[in-house]
Amino acid sequence: MSVIKINAITVRAGSGDELAHRFAARAGAVDDADGFEGFELLKPTDERDQWLVLTRWRDEAAFEAWTSSAAFAHGHRSQQERDGGEAPPEPVGVHSEVWSYEVAVTNR
Repeated sequence: MSVIKINAITVRAGSGDELAHRFAARAGAVDDADGFEGFELLKPTDERDQWLVLTRWRDEAAFEAWTSSAAFAHGHRSQQERDGGEAPPEPVGVHSEVWSYEVAVTNR
């Protein structure tokens, strides 16, 4: 059964749109990873400052292989760093933690 990884990112006030822009700029970077099943960036609809990056994987091994890959490291560098620039942009996140779940019940 699939495993779900949720990266809960606390963003600076007014920085959510920039976070969404940065994710959109690298859309598809994980699509070809073995065991990858889906991705969503969840924007809060209330006063929260925590955005959620939800990914679904075939199993824990597939997720671990992705996070250990060169493609993961490359995708998590800033666009300036990927283009050979010197200084990365100011971070929009002030805190991040990864939550791990497995699907217990599904209704399709």
